[in-house]
Amino acid sequence: MTKSMKSKISVSTRINAPLEKVWYVMNEPRHIVGWNAASEDWHCPDAENNLIEGGRFVYRMAARDGSMEFDFSGTYNKVTDYQIIEYTLDDQRKGTVTFQPDGLKTIITQVFEPESTFPENLQRDGWQAILDNLKRYVENLPVLSFSIQIEALVEKVFKTMLDDHHYRQWTSAFNPTSHFEGKWQKGESIKFLGSDEQGNIGGMQSLVSEFIPNRHVSLQHIGEIQSGQNTDDTQKAESWSGALENYWYFPSDKGTMVYVETDQFPGFDEYFKDTWPKALAILKKICEE
Repeated sequence: MTKSMKSKISVSTRINAPLEKVWYVMNEPRHIVGWNAASEDWHCPDAENNLIEGGRFVYRMAARDGSMEFDFSGTYNKVTDYQIIEYTLDDQRKGTVTFQPDGLKTIITQVFEPESTFPENLQRDGWQAILDNLKRYVENLPVLSFSIQIEALVEKVFKTMLDDHHYRQWTSAFNPTSHFEGKWQKGESIKFLGSDEQGNIGGMQSLVSEFIPNRHVSLQHIGEIQSGQNTDDTQKAESWSGALENYWYFPSDKGTMVYVETDQFPGFDEYFKDTWPKALAILKKICEE
């Protein structure tokens, strides 16, 4: 069979999570090691992923009984964020992953050239099992989610939620002195601050890891602030470090649906479950005035 006539196998899955979340979990090494296996007998103990055109990925695959291991590796030919990934494996087989948003859900389709050692049906089943594992992993991550329908255009809701004046208003549900210092821009550091009854300033130091106007904002918390300074309490800092907080905005017939998702923090779940709905209700009132 000539190169142009190579057969291809296609597998797909529909994940109950927004596009940006699925993209992140599928490509972030700390998550790749959690879902990248076709069966319970195998796992992925290590993953390196440089998701840029010309970048390399190396996933270490190993049998759990220690009997076998190998590197699944290749090079990215094309990367269009939240849309498509094209790659060439080190054995020169090519593959494509496409991402299609479906409201709060995401459809992933993986197309790849089979190798010659195993029957194509076994390869199809194996790759489908990996996608199914990704689906289970994403849908069962320990997160808290909140949503609200707002009768206002998405552009107004997005701007209102993040500008300094209105941010102070809707986040007063968390702390009457709540405010931020920094820029809402991808790659920027931003501080979320408030004062306690004694006037001590505390809060979180975060990184704006994604910023898509009128669509998605992702914050990665990188440390805790106490008395106006980053805390030296390593245990506390580590409990928050790397945790994500995401805002999504979906236009609808009735205006905009705001969907918030946060990683779970030890000891804070009940507080967030009580306070986030109150904060979003304030945001709704402001936007609809």
